[in-house]
Order: sequence, then structure tokens, then C-alpha cells
Amino acid sequence: MPRYLISFDDGAMDHIPDEDLPSVSEASRQVVGEAKAAGAWIFGGGMQRQRSTIVATDGTTTAGPVPETKAVIGGFSVIEVASREEALAWTARLAAACRCAQEVREIMFDPES
Repeated sequence: MPRYLISFDDGAMDHIPDEDLPSVSEASRQVVGEAKAAGAWIFGGGMQRQRSTIVATDGTTTAGPVPETKAVIGGFSVIEVASREEALAWTARLAAACRCAQEVREIMFDPES
């Protein structure tokens, strides 16, 4: 079955007032719970803001991208569903719960993963 990465950019939820964050969290957890109950949920989570490190092929490290220069992921979900249409339906529910747009991308199939 196909797997999909659902993600949103760092800062995409900055428009939400602090006092609304608990209800947004609860709404997104409810969707995640329903995805788990449906057998669609693989894994997901939010990313710590600006704490990435780039590791080059030679092992050297540098500070990761910053929002002014490159979009970075603020949070993500990985789901496994029968069709793109089903992935888009789960994505719409997550977008409504999180109050921000979500990007959907199919993960390339790898029989070893």
C-alpha cells in the first residue's frame, strides 16, 4: 500500500494565538487517534524550530537551513492508505485541525522498508 508524507512548513502555525494552541493540539491528536484506529497512521511529529544540522558526505557538519533562506519542515505525518484520494482526505482533516495548509507527497516504494 502506498505511503504518504504529509507536512507543513515551520512557521505555518504562527498565526494561531497562544490561547488557541491547546485546542489545536487536541484537534490534531483526535485526527491522529482516528488515523491510528483506521490503521493508516505510521509515524509523525513536530520539529524543534531551527535545530537542524546538515551532515555532508565527508562527515563535516554545518548549521541547518533558516526560514529566510529555505523552507523547513515544521511538522509531519507518515500514513499508509490505499489511494492518493484517501491520503488527501486525511490531509484535509489534519489541515483543518492544525489550521494550516499541508503538503502531500507519495513516498517512493522500497520493498526493504
